[in-house]
Amino acid sequence: MTAALDIEHLQTWVGKTEVQPDIIVPMRAAALAAVLDDEHVPQPGEALPPLWHWIYFLSAARQSQLGPDGHPRRGGFLPPVPLARRMWAGGRFEFHRPLRIGAEARRASRVAAVTYKEGSTGPLVFVQVRHEISDAEGIVLTEEQDLVYREAPRPGETGAAPKEPSGECAWRREIRPDPVLLFRYSALTFNGHRIHYDHPYATRVEGYPGLVVHGPLIATLLLDLLRRNLPAAAVARFRFRAVRPLFDTAPFFVCGRPEADGHTVALWATDNEGRLAMEATAELAG
Repeated sequence: MTAALDIEHLQTWVGKTEVQPDIIVPMRAAALAAVLDDEHVPQPGEALPPLWHWIYFLSAARQSQLGPDGHPRRGGFLPPVPLARRMWAGGRFEFHRPLRIGAEARRASRVAAVTYKEGSTGPLVFVQVRHEISDAEGIVLTEEQDLVYREAPRPGETGAAPKEPSGECAWRREIRPDPVLLFRYSALTFNGHRIHYDHPYATRVEGYPGLVVHGPLIATLLLDLLRRNLPAAAVARFRFRAVRPLFDTAPFFVCGRPEADGHTVALWATDNEGRLAMEATAELAG
């Protein structure tokens, strides 16, 4: 463990909380529908599609509070992990009932865990955050979010060996992640992380081959694929895990397959060479 990485100090953030109120205004949902190229625009009173809550409950850090990567400076709600890269590794969701367009709602967040692991490429710090979103009638969804922090890659370092998806897909959609798509999603989520829209920063500073596609955008596109093919289905639970980053350098594919049990849907994303980028499972209600 590096001397600067004091895991015991970082673990003092466990239990830290914040509350963010919001109104589920129609315009933001209409904007996300446009980003996803969806012809249907949710109307007041309709259910907000799963994962669209990510465009609400946004923290508005002042410009002077941002770090060099565009994120808010570390040490506020999230612990000040002294590792260069922060990534969204995965998450788990339980949808108790719909969050509706026009509702007044709040998100209560808590840092649930901070753990250390020595990976093949160096130290890793995992931060788990638990969110509960409620409206006037109580909790509508719970979310556990996994963040991972790691060092910048060393010269010549290669990533983990690519994985292939398991099984054949029943549904498949090509996504072309151009800079406009990534910018619009960054704007909708008020995400200042420069790896998603600042090509010189992403390639020269963080060493990526291009702009990085947001993990939450990929997860949203997976459930969007499910909605397009099973429009009457209601998602009760969802979990996803990021496997490999995707970039604006080539198209990628979101894929899905209903399982034989009749209430589980396997979902995954691959790059243009068929390598697994994200895997997910949706459990349907009923």
